[in-house]
Amino acid sequence: MTTATYAEKALATRPPLVTRPLLMRFAVTLGASISFYLLLSVVPLYASSAGAGGNAAGLATGALMFATVAGELVTPRLTARYGYRMALAAGLVLLGAPALALTASASLALVTAVCIVRGLGFAITVVAGGAITASLIPAERRGEGLALAGVVSGVPALTALPLGVWLAGRIGAAPVFAAGAGAALAALAALPGLPGKSGGRPAAPLGIAGALRTAALLRPAIAFAATTVAAGIIVTFVPLAVTGSGGVAVLALFAQSAAATVSRYLAGRHGDRHGPARLLVPALVAASLGMLLLALTAVPAGVIAGSLVFGTGFGVAQNASLSLMYERVPASGYDAVSALWNLSYDAGMGVGAAGFGLVAGWTGYPVAFAVIAAAMLTALVPARRDRITAR
Repeated sequence: MTTATYAEKALATRPPLVTRPLLMRFAVTLGASISFYLLLSVVPLYASSAGAGGNAAGLATGALMFATVAGELVTPRLTARYGYRMALAAGLVLLGAPALALTASASLALVTAVCIVRGLGFAITVVAGGAITASLIPAERRGEGLALAGVVSGVPALTALPLGVWLAGRIGAAPVFAAGAGAALAALAALPGLPGKSGGRPAAPLGIAGALRTAALLRPAIAFAATTVAAGIIVTFVPLAVTGSGGVAVLALFAQSAAATVSRYLAGRHGDRHGPARLLVPALVAASLGMLLLALTAVPAGVIAGSLVFGTGFGVAQNASLSLMYERVPASGYDAVSALWNLSYDAGMGVGAAGFGLVAGWTGYPVAFAVIAAAMLTALVPARRDRITAR
């Protein structure tokens, strides 16, 4: 679609964006996100308190993310067979109910089992939820609508993550587990307001295997994955790498999250008017520049500036890649797009967090940040190819 066509769409009468079904979808998003982020740091702390130390904490988080990635691969089949409401109901129950079992014991076996089940539940909620969000947003306002959905899911990451740790330190972990369970289960009340399936769904959906074989979907997914690898590095290693006060790391992480949230929304509005294809290349350049600035680990201003610049590129890449992928499939492919995009997100963050430690152990943090910044530029190849093809 050309830039002129996008501009013509923007001048036309635009359909309403926020409808009652979309508000019900946002209620489900809030419930699932609060449940996930409230416990994300508390569960590893709880596991390590049983005496296994950092190994237990790492196993808990690793089990959660592994199960999330596995669940994202199978969710499109679930939604194709049972519909959105049934899949979301299963996901919310699997995400919420097992958290109550943690109040009984901090044994490593129980914690790991709970993390696996909750990871599967979270995967179902994000993949099925992402597909239903796309089906509820008018195509003319897809970028802005996806950006708004990103803000709704991003707020719990900013608030519930630190709140969970703060509450656990003051009132204990058990009430936090109960609150996490309650948030997910309470979201079940919003499901009757959602459609069971997208309108006009054909008998044969695309599927995740088909999405992986589709170059028009794989190119933006690869470009986005380059930024998620860097995001996993930042949230894991910036607190360890910065020199001086821990307040610098806190401010840098907040700056990154805030910049990503704002830029994601602005990118959506811009993409609706001018097309999202032209945004991927500058997003990658900005994200790479931000990583390069983070190499100034001894300079607080450089670390904060790098986090802001990276967050801006990361937010733009989030919206542009997802908008492009939904634009290129019919409604039957929304499940596969949601699965592929979330897979790029979670797998990329996991690879970044796991692999960067090896590089930094050999080169030191400043050089490692610079190496990753240069490596990210290789994603310009599929991003540039995608822009040329889109023209």
